[in-house]
Amino acid sequence: MQSELTGKVALVTGASRGIGKAIAQRFAAEGASVVVSASRLGAHGELKGTLQQTVDEIMQSGGQAAAVACDLSDAAARADLVERAGAPFGTIDILVNNAARAENNMPSAITSRSRNEMFDMNVNVPVELLQQALVGMRNKGQGWCLNISSRAAIQPEPPYPDSKLAAHVIGAYGASKAALNRYTQALADELVDESIFVNAMAPTSIVLTSAAEYVRKIAERRPDMVEPVEMMAEAALVLCSGKHVGRVVFSRNIVHESGRKVHSLDGKRVIGDAFAPGL
Repeated sequence: MQSELTGKVALVTGASRGIGKAIAQRFAAEGASVVVSASRLGAHGELKGTLQQTVDEIMQSGGQAAAVACDLSDAAARADLVERAGAPFGTIDILVNNAARAENNMPSAITSRSRNEMFDMNVNVPVELLQQALVGMRNKGQGWCLNISSRAAIQPEPPYPDSKLAAHVIGAYGASKAALNRYTQALADELVDESIFVNAMAPTSIVLTSAAEYVRKIAERRPDMVEPVEMMAEAALVLCSGKHVGRVVFSRNIVHESGRKVHSLDGKRVIGDAFAPGL
């Protein structure tokens, strides 16, 4: 039986750990050849959370993967990322813009430099990488782009789920993600006639990853505020294998809408669904 992404080549940014790594693993399990990118490659024996470790784990599970290091904050360095990413396996069919920059500070106090850096990484970089990928996607007559957004794009309403301070300090970051959502919808409307499908997705809750110590602390206090990384990976698969247009959705919602089960990252086990306790 053919897997959902057999024959596809995917580029996932911010894939040395967390959400990006999980999406890369899930896509590889579904037959995609995956190119992972982050600021540096990392070497064997280094601490957890390197691109090389992501590649090694995918290949050990029987998947195909390669790594391309790139400092996305450097405009010159990112200018040919998609071209370099196409070298190992061929033209990129699927682009997942997961890399992001966040600085938590009160919206009245955050500096112009910090705002500019966040908007550059969170808006300009995803747009530029899609622009690079469009040449190959258009030649193939199809393509997918998924921009990873955030619930912070929506101003929370009181009573706040965690604290008033927590709701305030994510304001500038959330504004950058709101801009990404709007740009995603514009791109989707423009490109759908070319069978290039652009969407944005945010975690329904804070994603529980092995690298995020602060998330584990939140999970202990408020388990209802977190979700496993497998939920994001499954939702990403939905949006990068179907014909969704300009969706700005939450992970759990798109899993529910599609009637899917949530699988382990290697694709071998069903671990729940959109309503499963603990998921």
